[in-house]
Amino acid sequence: MEPILKGRNLVKRYGRVTAIDHCDFDLMPGEILAVIGDNGAGKTSLIKAVSGAIVPDEGDIFLDGKKIQFTSPIQAREAGIETVYQTLAMSPALSIADNMFMGRELRKPGFRGKWLRQLDHKKMEDIAREKLSELGLLTIQNINQAVETLSGGQRQGVAVARAAAFGSRVIILDEPTAALGVKESRRVLELILDVRSRGIPIILISHNMPHVFEVADRIHIHRLGKRAAVIKPSDFSMSDAVAIMTGAMEAPTEQAA
Repeated sequence: MEPILKGRNLVKRYGRVTAIDHCDFDLMPGEILAVIGDNGAGKTSLIKAVSGAIVPDEGDIFLDGKKIQFTSPIQAREAGIETVYQTLAMSPALSIADNMFMGRELRKPGFRGKWLRQLDHKKMEDIAREKLSELGLLTIQNINQAVETLSGGQRQGVAVARAAAFGSRVIILDEPTAALGVKESRRVLELILDVRSRGIPIILISHNMPHVFEVADRIHIHRLGKRAAVIKPSDFSMSDAVAIMTGAMEAPTEQAA
């Protein structure tokens, strides 16, 4: 099986600091790939490289076997790669529907949309309500309520729903449960599994090892700017993963980068 998204020999330097050091990356179709690593290991830079937020100095990125070179996150979005950042990148004062369509607003058909540039609020609200219902976010009663009135879990749910609505190829989630309570974290994990069940592969960046081992199909362990290993949760313990991540345990040779 060929990876849907892969990187080969990726390098990114910031002056004398090498954030990504000849790193390889593979995301298989329909899987949840967790990316773990210590602070400063370079995993955020790696994800930014595959999502268009930064341009690698060296190396190649392939989507569906075709070489791509994103110069902005907009190009990645147009290719079907959606990213949910830890900050959620939402506007609190705007409504749920407005946030879901931010930057990709729908205009009314015909003269009013083309020349008067009027937005089709009704259609955007209907699609937003449909997408939230598909993911079981029925606790959100009013699609026009401001995002700032939602709980942390609900905001995360809206962000995931936005990614699922427009991410046709890959969804990247950066620390989706970092600031949530136990109940809200559980709901977000269920959302992640629900999105995966629709056939959309997910890259999950997380420091929460129990969550990683619960939902991930494979775990990409990042260390010192490189892929130290790719392991399966069924074959290794959380302690083993942490040991490989910190260098206390040697990476399995057959699964190392």
